[in-house]
Amino acid sequence: MPRLLSDLSHSNRPLSERPLATAVFRWVGIAILMASSFPIPTAFGQRDNGASGEDRNSTSPSASLEASEKARFEGAARYSHQAKGSAVLVMRKGEIIFESYADGWDANREHLLASGTKSFSGVMAACAAQDGLLDLDELVSETLTEWKDDPRKSKITIRQLLSLSSGIEGGNNMTMPAYQRAVGMANAVAEPGKKFSYGPIPYQCFGELMKRKLAKKNETVESYMRRRITDPIGMEIATWRKGLDGNINLPAGLFLTPREWAKFGELIRLEGKWGDKQIVEKKFLDECFKPAPASPAYGMTWWLLGGGAAESSFADSEGPRGRITARIAQQLKARRQELIPADTVAALGKGKNCCYVIRSLDLVIIRMGSSEAGEFNDLTFLSKLLGTDKSAPLSR
Repeated sequence: MPRLLSDLSHSNRPLSERPLATAVFRWVGIAILMASSFPIPTAFGQRDNGASGEDRNSTSPSASLEASEKARFEGAARYSHQAKGSAVLVMRKGEIIFESYADGWDANREHLLASGTKSFSGVMAACAAQDGLLDLDELVSETLTEWKDDPRKSKITIRQLLSLSSGIEGGNNMTMPAYQRAVGMANAVAEPGKKFSYGPIPYQCFGELMKRKLAKKNETVESYMRRRITDPIGMEIATWRKGLDGNINLPAGLFLTPREWAKFGELIRLEGKWGDKQIVEKKFLDECFKPAPASPAYGMTWWLLGGGAAESSFADSEGPRGRITARIAQQLKARRQELIPADTVAALGKGKNCCYVIRSLDLVIIRMGSSEAGEFNDLTFLSKLLGTDKSAPLSR
């Protein structure tokens, strides 16, 4: 069951004086004893090898890793941990083959994805297009009718909204307006398709659009997200922060463990298929990875690390991620093909929380942390992990 933020408050009363404390201690002791007897599951039927203390690296017992490959993974994990990283996970063909956790972290501890949450909106839009709820190229103002009289907002499509190319200012990433409030706050400073602006407002506007469309089916945005995406892949959500209106925040606010986030990445790697069921048709999912009109480095809620960034100067990019990507773009022009495959895509969040998907190598890579600007570089990390790090690390 998802943990509510209200559950995190604690009484100031000493634990030993609280009701049922003795019973709680007794059951905790039993739980610890049981935990010492049974290894923690790694994921999808795998089990942890019991790494603990200073040895925080682990590999699946069934994984056939060459010594050189294991050394690469460990080198990438060291680089990550030195940059305030908390977790690194590598999954190949659906099997976790490597995990590494910093002190105080383990496979069962959830982490805030921050803007890594945004990519769920793109997949939700793909599902909605498949279900006939919307067309990605329909006008947002057909649903958000209060935009009809605005000369710019009246021309914005759903695709432009989710690719941050609508001309609407992204807004302050430190604040999260409720869905309806975001619709009223939306300020179009450029014509649709002409300016890239990173921030939460477009996603919350999309939330209001989905809310209105789903109201006809007596369904909420959260229940639709769960029914169409997270439940079918067996994802256990620790927490998904909500606004004052009771709706889940789409730009940020999702907490997952590395293994649970890897399930989402695996859905992308498998082109929308899970087991014998097609969760979302490939032709709809692929719309997430088409370069945005105003920023070829960005698709529809996904970063195109292996491709589009080399094609743009990002002269009009705004927001922290836009500025960072602008600098990376210049380096990518000369080096990206020798560092990472062209089909590398990623969900990226503050602190360098990353879900990388590389279909051509059958890989899903999770990196979680709380890195600050300049401490961690996606390309340096991936090139170390993939063994393409032949020169000096990239600078930020």
